[in-house]
Amino acid sequence: MQTRSVNVFVGLFVLLGAAALLFLALQAGNLASFQRGETYEVLAKFDNIGGLKARAPVKSAGVVVGRVADIGFDDRTYQAAVRLQLDKRYAFPKDTSAAILTSGLLGEQYVGLNAGGDTDNLAPGERIGSTQSAVVLESLISQFLFKSAADAGAKKENAP
Repeated sequence: MQTRSVNVFVGLFVLLGAAALLFLALQAGNLASFQRGETYEVLAKFDNIGGLKARAPVKSAGVVVGRVADIGFDDRTYQAAVRLQLDKRYAFPKDTSAAILTSGLLGEQYVGLNAGGDTDNLAPGERIGSTQSAVVLESLISQFLFKSAADAGAKKENAP
C-alpha cells in the first residue's frame, strides 16, 4: 500500500517535470503566446532582413507590441516583405519607422518601431514607409578588412 502511494507521487513529479520542460521549450522558441488579443496587420519592406524569423517580437520602446506574422519576397521590388501583427491596444502614427535590430551582440533579431508625429494612425493593411534593414555582421567585418587593406596599400604607394 505504501509503495503504491510512493509510485503515484513519483509519477506526478515526473509529469510535472515534463510539463515544465515543455513550457520552457515553448518559451525559448517564441512559440508560446498566451496573450491572444485582437491584432491588426501592417506591412514593412526591407532590403535585407538578416536572420529575422517569423514569430520574432515587434518592439517599441523595449515593449513587445506584436509579432512578425510572415516573411515573403516581393519579386517586383526585390525586397523582403514582412507582415507585422500588432496588438490593437497600440496605435502607431502613419509616419512610424521600422528597423531590424539585434538583442545584444549576437542575439535574436526583432523589429523595432519608432513612432512618428503624424496625427493619423496606421490602419490595418497599410505599409510602413520608412524602414531600416538589418546590419549584417559579416558585411561590416569585410568592409573593415577591405578598408584596412586599402589603407595599407595606399601607405605603401606613398612611401619614399
